[in-house]
Amino acid sequence: MQIDFTGKRVLVTGGSRGIGRAIVEMFLECGARVAVNGSTPESTAKAIGELEAGDRLVAAPGSVGVVADCGRIVDAAVEGLGGLDILINNAGVGDETPLGSTSEEVWDKTVDVNLKGVFFMTQFAAPHLKAARGCIVNFSSVFALVGTPGASVYGATKAGVANLTKAHALELAPDVRVNAVCPGGVDTDMLRELALTMADTVEEGYAILAQDCTAQKRIADPRELAGPVLYLCSDLASFVTGTIHVVDGGETVD
Repeated sequence: MQIDFTGKRVLVTGGSRGIGRAIVEMFLECGARVAVNGSTPESTAKAIGELEAGDRLVAAPGSVGVVADCGRIVDAAVEGLGGLDILINNAGVGDETPLGSTSEEVWDKTVDVNLKGVFFMTQFAAPHLKAARGCIVNFSSVFALVGTPGASVYGATKAGVANLTKAHALELAPDVRVNAVCPGGVDTDMLRELALTMADTVEEGYAILAQDCTAQKRIADPRELAGPVLYLCSDLASFVTGTIHVVDGGETVD
């Protein structure tokens, strides 16, 4: 069964590649109109050209780590789409810098994009979402749930996103539902870079990661994250808010 999002207006941050791109594609397949956010006008335009969905796509470039850009991203989406029903706070940056080697620059960038960006994107989008009785899906991570050596800054930001999700679900109720997903290992540029630090090829690195980290013994395709996101945005989840959905192939099963 395909969920119908015909007429829905969606903004996806970090929508030019990776998981965000898969989410954009799946919303388009289900009939939605989508504002695509990439960090630059060039990356955003490139993605829109490749997606080939005509006037169902709107460009909303900018860095979510910059508060003024968050406002401009929302304004571009609302102007281009005529309003906003759904916000997907997907944009994020990774960090594998261990304690003792982390610079203030790394800390600030990770916190600005992963945590401050989610907060201010939500703040700017909230009036439009309340008017539409819409919903938000935030991206946390399994790193928010378990301690991971070398990823303490990243994990802290993602734990913050989980808490923001619960707080905003209460603040925006009953008009706006707010939920989060916690991905495990997903085939993205970020994970490919990590895999190449562990082996000579991405495939060999993925085999190591999957063996150690997941009950299903494989890395997820980005569309396997897009599916749960669309469920959370649909009427099937009309009574679901303030929840953290772990989508990790069993990685965090004890």
